[in-house]
Amino acid sequence: MEIFNTRKLIFKKEWLPFLLLVISLWIVSVADADIYSYTDEQGVIHITNIPTQANVPYVLVMKERRVAFKIARQISVYDGLIERISKKYNMDATLVKAIIKAESNFNNKAVSPVGAKGLMQLMPSTAASLEVTDSFHPEKNIEGGVRYLRYLFRLFDGDLPLVLAAYNAGENTVMRYNNMIPPYPETRNYVKRVIHYWKQYRNETK
Repeated sequence: MEIFNTRKLIFKKEWLPFLLLVISLWIVSVADADIYSYTDEQGVIHITNIPTQANVPYVLVMKERRVAFKIARQISVYDGLIERISKKYNMDATLVKAIIKAESNFNNKAVSPVGAKGLMQLMPSTAASLEVTDSFHPEKNIEGGVRYLRYLFRLFDGDLPLVLAAYNAGENTVMRYNNMIPPYPETRNYVKRVIHYWKQYRNETK
């Protein structure tokens, strides 16, 4: 999703810092939105969070980090749900928490560009198969996500990296690559990120 593009407007270059400040305030609800910019031959400044055009000299002008001032409150709100639902399905609560961190950063209203929704970013088809009627409802979303996670653990014989790869890219994709992590940078980085958070949360509970 291109959040902002000034193709039809011409800005003076000295306005760019102010423009970026306005955009940064506007995108606080967008998770991990890096902002790129380039100036075309007509002097038009283009700003986007997804550099989709080939052979364009994009420059990373702002690396957006998740909004930290809301995280502590949100984590404390969802910890009880995560613990209870994980115990219900015999899943590791710290792993579930790590997935939520990587997927939505504890934003129950998060929606991905491809339509995944809620804390555990359930795709509409996955939510429907799990009978999750409201993916934005924290309890329903977590329960659906944990049930799907349990299914993936059974499908891939408890192989955590494969389970996480399947959660990110889809079980059929993992199987298509002969039960190996698909060669997608996004999926490989996702697996590493979740495992990093998982180890972090495990250490915090010791």
